[in-house]
Amino acid sequence: MDKGLDMPKAADFVGATAEKDMKALQFIEEMTCQAEQVQAQVLSEILTRNAHTEYLQRYSLAGLTDRHTFKAKLPVITYEDLQPEIQRIANGDRSPILSAHPISEFLTSSGTSAGEKKLMPTIQEELDRRQLLYSLLMPVMNKFVPGLEKGKGLYFLFVKRETKTPGGLPARPVLTSYYNSEHFRLRPHDPYNNYTSPIEAILCPDSFQSMYAQMLCGLCSYKEVLRMGAVFASGLLRAIRFLQLHWREFVQDVTTGTPGTAITEPKIREALSRVLKPNPELAKHIVTECASENWEGIISRVWPNTKYLDVIVTGAMAQYIPTLDYYSGGLPLTCTMYASSECYFGLNLNPMCAPSEVSYTIMPNMAYFEFLPHDQPPTESERVDLVDMVDVKVGREYELVITTYAGLYRYKVGDILRVSGFHNNAPQFHFVRRKNCLLSIDSDKTDEADLQKAVEAAGVVLRREHGARIAEYTSYADTKTIPGHYVIFWELLGGGESMPGSEVMEKCCLEMEEKMNAVYRQNRAESRSVGPLEIRVVKSGTFEELMDYAISRGASINQYKVPRCVSFAPILELLDSRVVASHFSPTAPTYAKAHR
Repeated sequence: MDKGLDMPKAADFVGATAEKDMKALQFIEEMTCQAEQVQAQVLSEILTRNAHTEYLQRYSLAGLTDRHTFKAKLPVITYEDLQPEIQRIANGDRSPILSAHPISEFLTSSGTSAGEKKLMPTIQEELDRRQLLYSLLMPVMNKFVPGLEKGKGLYFLFVKRETKTPGGLPARPVLTSYYNSEHFRLRPHDPYNNYTSPIEAILCPDSFQSMYAQMLCGLCSYKEVLRMGAVFASGLLRAIRFLQLHWREFVQDVTTGTPGTAITEPKIREALSRVLKPNPELAKHIVTECASENWEGIISRVWPNTKYLDVIVTGAMAQYIPTLDYYSGGLPLTCTMYASSECYFGLNLNPMCAPSEVSYTIMPNMAYFEFLPHDQPPTESERVDLVDMVDVKVGREYELVITTYAGLYRYKVGDILRVSGFHNNAPQFHFVRRKNCLLSIDSDKTDEADLQKAVEAAGVVLRREHGARIAEYTSYADTKTIPGHYVIFWELLGGGESMPGSEVMEKCCLEMEEKMNAVYRQNRAESRSVGPLEIRVVKSGTFEELMDYAISRGASINQYKVPRCVSFAPILELLDSRVVASHFSPTAPTYAKAHR
């Protein structure tokens, strides 16, 4: 054989990748240094290309591209304001309603909080924009974690079956759209993005077979796995729970070198046949680590070379941090990017920072960004003063407002962000919370951040008094009692075989109330318009059943997040049917009147 025609060596790929990384990092610097100019160009491009759309003509903006006129003429809107136009497109109207470019599909929200799924219109070129942001992630990570090209990533990635709108357009989660695209399926070889999961497993809409195949392939490459991840922390914990339930079947599969009867999809069986060989050493390894009752550090034990976990642990996902630390043995947690169905926003330029310090740098080329000061009420005319991207103030909180190439104009995303600093001229943000209020009985209003803070404080008491952890939680406002009260469902992890006693749980109830906001404590202690907080402990596996139920109703396994407040009767019935103990706060929390 002519050695001059040999395939490129690994070093050649690494060298080429290093050059590509350098260009990516340079691109980030250019975009963030020129944030103001890029934003002006993005807005001009959006308004120019969409000048003759019905929506912009309605506000007499056709042909006008200056920022002042744009702000003066276009209102700030929510999804409900745009719903009539979206419904027309979904029903088959192909006229340029929102975008001059044809709407190629709808991206669905997760649909797990409340109400029906939102349908976000998108255009074909948005895939290029999302791919661009993805291409920046590993160049940033490579600055902090060397040697990733020498191993593989075990990522649990899923699609769901897409639906069609009455007009025939696909409606699917944003990640289902991306994984099915050529950008993902036909991506060139990159040693830094070498996944253990075969594409056939990722694209299988049967979530059980997909998870089974991805976990089995991850086990087969257990020595090569250098990083592990899922979209959300809850997805990674679901994978660990899957391993806990099925490790004996995996032992059988790697012993025989043949996938078991659980895998019926021919394409997945074929893909597994390329990976799976009889491996007594691996079978012994799985038994040694998984047969023990103690699963603390199980990730590091099963995949001993793992350097970090790549999962979102900001916002509502922060409550999973202790559980991830428990299962991983304290591996670093990285949050690499900030994105939604409406738009991809930015990336974390310091991915190895502590979860509490995660800041996302907004990339100014992704969309046109405005920021509504969170403490600024609307004027009588319902016009609000929005701040441009480069003019936000460090320490202030804002609601994110976007204008996209796909036809969202001054659209309120509903995310509350706190400015943590700047990278060059581009702002960096902590994700604080979703705007929506979760719980209310009277004049009290408890949002997701307040509830999470209270749960975390009670979790400290639980660990100290009983050695158990809160694995999952949700809540609802029980208004059937007089007065109404907050009900918090807890699923517990660890603490031995015995349940926490009433004294411990009552302390937890009271600790939660002590950490609630002043209005809640006043209503409890002074006006008595809110009754004692109740914690209902549910059986192990309850929240997995809750996720299964949501998926059966069309939720995406990638985007699923445990709802922090529930009101849907079947979900409440499921939770209540799994309750093993109920405890109430023994007394009112402290509340001192302010001195006038």
